[in-house]
Amino acid sequence: MTDDIILDESLITERFVKASGPGGQHVNKTASAVQLRYDVAASALAPAIKQRLVRLAGSRMTQDGVLILHVEDHRSQERNRAEARARLIRLIRQASRKPKPRIKSRPSLSSIKRQKDAKAKKGQTKALRKKPGMD
Repeated sequence: MTDDIILDESLITERFVKASGPGGQHVNKTASAVQLRYDVAASALAPAIKQRLVRLAGSRMTQDGVLILHVEDHRSQERNRAEARARLIRLIRQASRKPKPRIKSRPSLSSIKRQKDAKAKKGQTKALRKKPGMD
C-alpha cells in the first residue's frame, strides 16, 4: 500500500450479499453488494495507526476489532469489490497521517479593544433611541 504499511490479504474476507433498494429483473437473484471485513486487531499496523483507524471507523468497527465495509454503489460485484478495497486503503492512509496538533490562539489586544469600543458605541446608539424620561 505505502512504503511502510503493507496490507495483509489474509486478514481481508469478502462476502457478497444482495443489495438493497430497487432493481431490475435480477434484483432477487444476484448478490452484487460486497461486505468486506478487515481484522484490524490482528494486523501489523502500528498501535497509533490502529487507534486512529478505530476512531475513524466509528460504528463500522466491531467489538472484536474487525472493520466492516458494506459497498453496494455499483451493479457489478467486481466494481463493488474494487470500491470496498479502495475505501479500506483510503481509511488506512487517513489513519496513518498524524493529526496536526491544535495551537491555542487568543485575540490580539488591539482587536479586543476595537470590539469593546464597537460594543460601547452600539450600546450608546441604542440608548439614544429611547424616548426621553418624564423628568
